[in-house]
Amino acid sequence: MDPTGVTLVIGATGTTGSRTVDRLIAGGRRVRAAGRRATPIPGAEPVRFDWYDPTGFEAAVTGADRVYLVPPIGDPDPAGVMLPFLDRARAAGVRRAVLLSSSAIAEGGPAVGQVHRALPGLFDEWAVLRPSWFMQNFTGTHAHADSIRTDGAILTAAGAGRVGFVDADDIAAVAVRALTDDRAPDADLVLTGPEVLSHDDIAAVLTDVTGRPVVHHRLTYEAMRERLAAVVPPEFATMLAGMDRAIAEGAEDRTTDTVRRLTGRPPQGFRAVAERELSGRAAPAVGAATAASHPDSPTGAASG
Repeated sequence: MDPTGVTLVIGATGTTGSRTVDRLIAGGRRVRAAGRRATPIPGAEPVRFDWYDPTGFEAAVTGADRVYLVPPIGDPDPAGVMLPFLDRARAAGVRRAVLLSSSAIAEGGPAVGQVHRALPGLFDEWAVLRPSWFMQNFTGTHAHADSIRTDGAILTAAGAGRVGFVDADDIAAVAVRALTDDRAPDADLVLTGPEVLSHDDIAAVLTDVTGRPVVHHRLTYEAMRERLAAVVPPEFATMLAGMDRAIAEGAEDRTTDTVRRLTGRPPQGFRAVAERELSGRAAPAVGAATAASHPDSPTGAASG
């Protein structure tokens, strides 16, 4: 694609959005950093953006030729606000769209799965990133990180199920390739780390790295749903608890070669990420407690 074009990054201060912005700027790309507060980012043009305020759509898309899409957080029907925006973006000249989705949500599935289904019909150049659960759930501003900090515990309904947890840095590296390569992937890309781990395994690594005991408490599906419903809408709580149950049943017990194939290097393992982000600290950084499972993804919690 034209290196002089402008990339609009929605959720530019979030877990994957901030990393994507940094990589684009480092690569000499022009970046428009979109967020509700239009936070200044060195090397980027800030723009105020809220999925629920269409008056800001025009300023966000004018002059942009590609966009990184982080869906609205906690919305069980993001297509209702995203599809009108994408129509406007296409009319304004955006040619390529890269959507952050989830390994747990297939094309045509609930929530962002409906946006996934529509994307190829809206843009000739596109990609859908479907990362597994983020490693940063345990090191950043997420409910798991918060409960580790306060109680030394991870609470899930995932049982002994294993997940190919993925580093947000690796997601951003793939996002940048999908946004800037001469040819768009035009594909659904499932992203994982190099190994599958249970939440018991995660707790053991965190105990070793931080020097503080961390345990995994196994909740029932019903208990997890009730816990989540205290902080998110019931429909969303049901979906998230169901994702934990799917993990327990083996739905996320897989790895893919997507990170290596698109970036030319292997994905980071969880121990390396934990050492990078937590070594020398007694616990994950304090952050706003959130309820879901992917920070800045359609099934998750922090802003994108």
